[in-house]
Amino acid sequence: MTGFPTTRPSLLVRIRSRDDQDAWGEFVEIYAPLIHSYARRRGLQEADAANLTQDVLGSVMKNAERFEYDPSRGRFRGWLLTVTRNRVNDFFSGLKRQARGSGDTVVHSVLEQEPGRDEEDWDEDYRHRLFHWVAEKIRSEFQETTWQAFWKTAVEGQSGQQVAENLAISVGAVYIAKSRVLSRLMVRVREVDDDSEWVDHQADR
Repeated sequence: MTGFPTTRPSLLVRIRSRDDQDAWGEFVEIYAPLIHSYARRRGLQEADAANLTQDVLGSVMKNAERFEYDPSRGRFRGWLLTVTRNRVNDFFSGLKRQARGSGDTVVHSVLEQEPGRDEEDWDEDYRHRLFHWVAEKIRSEFQETTWQAFWKTAVEGQSGQQVAENLAISVGAVYIAKSRVLSRLMVRVREVDDDSEWVDHQADR
């Protein structure tokens, strides 16, 4: 592989050491579902998507020691999309060779499908998954009332007044709670992501 990628140094530097099991655990939790989801969208069956995911993760692990943090060379997840797309294309190339001999019209119809909005769908899926992954990781750091005030306003879109009434706290307390959780969320995202500006927008969805 060429053009080795970049990402925020905290996680990338950590996975360069194969002994850091916590870092690799986080990496797999974040990126394996993303790779798998992409493969499924492109038409791979469950078992094939699972195998492809393991193949891509294996490539990352094999080359992790060569990764460097250099923002001018692009984002890590863009590189990972390229690797994943190439693996999917290789998979379909193999099917195409088989289909030529079998005349399988079902296989041909799958092969004729276009990848679609690869980058847009990939980024949207990544951001959605990372937001919820980080939210799950930090939830235990807050009292339940604080968390509910954040979640109901930032994620579910309820008004501060409505949430305040339901939780029996003041409107001001609702927005203080939302701000506290969002601040912590952004810190945690920056530890694993190379583009943290999307957090506020994602929380408002």
